[in-house]
Amino acid sequence: MRRSWIPVAAGYASLTVGLLDIAKAVSPHFGHSRMGEWSAVLPGIVTTVTRTTSLVVGIMLVMIAHALRRRKVRAWRAVMVLLPVSVIMGFVHMRPASALISLALTAVLVAGRREFAALPDPRSRWRALGNLLVLGAIDVGLGFVIVSARPKALAGHPSVLDRLEHVLLGLAGIEGPVTFTDARVSDLVYFSLLALGTLTAVTTLYLAMRPTRPVAQLTEEDERRLRDLLRQSGERDSLGYFALRRDKSVIFSPSGKAAVAYRVVSGVMLASGDPIGDPEAWPAAIKAFLREARRHAWVPAVIGCGETAGEVWTRDTGMSALEIGDEAVVEVAGFTLEGRAMRNVRQMVNRTERAGYTCRVHRVADLSDQEKERIKQAADAWRGTQTERGYSMALGRFGDPADADCLVATAHKDGELRAVLHFVPWGPNGISLDLMRRDRSAEPGLNELLIVKTLQAAPSLSISQVSLNFAMFRSVLARGERLGAGPVLRAWRAVLIFLSQWFQIESLYRFNAKFRPIWEPRFVVYPNARDLPRISVSALQAEAFITLGRPRVRRLRVPRLRPVRLA
Repeated sequence: MRRSWIPVAAGYASLTVGLLDIAKAVSPHFGHSRMGEWSAVLPGIVTTVTRTTSLVVGIMLVMIAHALRRRKVRAWRAVMVLLPVSVIMGFVHMRPASALISLALTAVLVAGRREFAALPDPRSRWRALGNLLVLGAIDVGLGFVIVSARPKALAGHPSVLDRLEHVLLGLAGIEGPVTFTDARVSDLVYFSLLALGTLTAVTTLYLAMRPTRPVAQLTEEDERRLRDLLRQSGERDSLGYFALRRDKSVIFSPSGKAAVAYRVVSGVMLASGDPIGDPEAWPAAIKAFLREARRHAWVPAVIGCGETAGEVWTRDTGMSALEIGDEAVVEVAGFTLEGRAMRNVRQMVNRTERAGYTCRVHRVADLSDQEKERIKQAADAWRGTQTERGYSMALGRFGDPADADCLVATAHKDGELRAVLHFVPWGPNGISLDLMRRDRSAEPGLNELLIVKTLQAAPSLSISQVSLNFAMFRSVLARGERLGAGPVLRAWRAVLIFLSQWFQIESLYRFNAKFRPIWEPRFVVYPNARDLPRISVSALQAEAFITLGRPRVRRLRVPRLRPVRLA
C-alpha cells in the first residue's frame, strides 16, 4: 500500500521542529511565548541540552527536511536516530506528551519505510565519513589548544583526559569538567568549541544528504543508437542533434524506439528538447526518465521542448509547462531580400559586401583538417568568456569526423577569416544554428551577411528550413511594446530589458526578427511551481551562465588574431 504522504509530512514536520529549535535558541523571549510553550511538546526540542545545542540540532533538522521530502533513505536513517533520543529525553524530563509524539512519529516512519527509497550517491558516503574524521581530528586538536591556551585561567590542574573530555563534550555544546576562573575565557572556549562542532556536523550532513552527481557521458553505443533514431525521425525537432553532446546522458524506452537526453545539475535531472525517436514511444521513454529521477530523488525537468512534446510530458506525467520563448525558423523557399520589411538587412548586407567581405558555405566534410583546425582556433579566440556556454542548443564541439554533415559558413576579408557560423543537421533537409562567432574588430553586419548567404546557398545543399537563435520571452517583448499593452505586461518587458544588460534577451529577439522567421514556441516542463527557482538555477548552470565551483566567468580582452588564411 502506497503512503506517498509520509515523506512530505515527515519533511514538513522536521522543518517545523528545526525552525522552532532555531527560534528558541536565537530568541531569548521565545521560550516564554505561547509558541514556545507549544513547542515544548514537539519532538526535537527536548533533545537540546543547551540553547546553543538547540541551534545546531535545528539547523540539522532543517537540512534533513528537504531530503525527507525527496524520499532519501539516509535522511530517514538520520531522523530515526534523533526521534528515539527525543522519546528517551521526553521521559527523562517528565514530558510524556513530547515522548508520545516522538514515539508516534517513529512508528509512522517505520511503517512508511518503503517510501524512503531514493538511492544515495555511494561516493558521498565516503566523503561524509572522511569529512567527519578529518575535521573531527582537527576539532579535537584545535579544541585541546583552545582549552589549554590560558593555563592561568584554569581552575585547579585538570588532567589531559579531563581536557579531552571537555573538548569532546564542548563540540556537542555541553559543558565539560574543566572550569575557568575568568567568565570571559569560559564563554570564549565554550563558543569556540561549539562553532567547531557545528561546522563539522553541518558539513558532514550536507555531504551525506546532497544529491548524486553522476558524470554525464554519452557512450559510443548510446551515440550510435541516437544517430540511428535521428536518421529515422530527426526532422521532428530542430534541437534533436544537440542530444549528441558528449556531456549528456541518455535513457531509452524499453523498445529502444525513443530516448531522452539529460544531465543532472544541482539535483535536477534536466532534459533538453523533445524526446528523440518515434512519438508513439515517447511516453515509455518519459516514464523511464521519471523512474530514474525517483530512484535518485532528482527533480525532473525539461527545458526547450516543443509544443507537441510539452503536451505529451504534461499529459502523461501530470507536470506543468511554461512558455519560455520562441525559436526563429526561416523557410528557405519564402526568404527574400526584396521588400520594405527587409530593407535594413538588405542595406547592411550590401554595405558589408562593398567593404570587401566574401563568404563561403561548405559541409564540414568538405573542409581539410587544417581548415577545420584554423576555424576552431579562431572561434575559441573570439569567444567572449572563459567558459564555453551552451547546453540545450549547442553541440560543444567542431570538426569531429562524426559530424561531417554539419554546415559551416565563413566570412573573409583580404584572405583573413573574420567570422564563422556553424549549423548542425535538422533531419535530411534542415539545419539548426549551433555557433555564431566573429572577430570583434571587424565591421558590424558580418553575422547578417553570413545568415543571408547561408539561406541563399541552402537550395543547392537540399536545405529547406533553417533554425536560428532562440529568443527568450519573445512574446513578452513583442506584445509589451505594442499600443494598448497593460501595465503588468509593460513592467515585465521593462524587467527583461534591464536583464538584457547581462543576458542577450532583447538583442537576440531583435536580431532574429530581422529575417522574418516563423516563431516556434518552446517550453520548460516542471513538476511543481516551488521547483521552478531550483530548475532555473540548474538550467543557468547547465548553460554555463552560472559556474559554481569553477573560476568565475569574466570578460576577456581578446587580442586581434594574426591573419588566418584558408586554402
